[in-house]
Amino acid sequence: MNKPIITYILIFIGAILQGLAMSLFLFPHDIPSGGAAGLAILVNYLIGIPLGLGLWIVNFIFLTVALKFFGYSWTIKTMFAVTTTSVTVSLLTTYLKLPHIHFFLDLLFGSIIFGTGVGLLIRNGASSGGMVIPALMISNYFRYRPGQVMFFINLSIFLLTSIVINWKIVIFAIVCQFISTTIIDFVNEFELPSVSSPSFGWRKK
Repeated sequence: MNKPIITYILIFIGAILQGLAMSLFLFPHDIPSGGAAGLAILVNYLIGIPLGLGLWIVNFIFLTVALKFFGYSWTIKTMFAVTTTSVTVSLLTTYLKLPHIHFFLDLLFGSIIFGTGVGLLIRNGASSGGMVIPALMISNYFRYRPGQVMFFINLSIFLLTSIVINWKIVIFAIVCQFISTTIIDFVNEFELPSVSSPSFGWRKK
């Protein structure tokens, strides 16, 4: 199978995992997995726009601006990932309801699955969209470190979400960020062991 097809299959799997984590484990408790998810939860809470649609709208706005900065290849892959995630969230929040027995187990599983999904996206040249895009733009323009910019953008959105919905959200969101970013780094940096084929050489006599 050729490499671009494998890349898009892995992006598809990563995007579905991201959507599963959001819709089944994090969103039922109003826990944002990132800044864009926080905005989607706020919009859903305030004016009732479905979570999947809200997530797609937020990301689409940023991606149309990002096209100029990051080029077609990255933007198309990220748009594919964002659309897949948004459709997954829409379908699962509409048609599948799980009993949420233990909040902290949901937080743990959601963060791990989310981190695995995003790690697959980054490893294959895509992104989960969201605040990564404005963070990279701001860091390029003002020469700030992108991680610091993204942290402050996400933290601002988490604080706003916690004020509007529940103050505990900011704590849970930071826990989610810590666990998921650890998993993202692991998935992104993990190297598969190379298997070398045995060589059968014959000596000339």
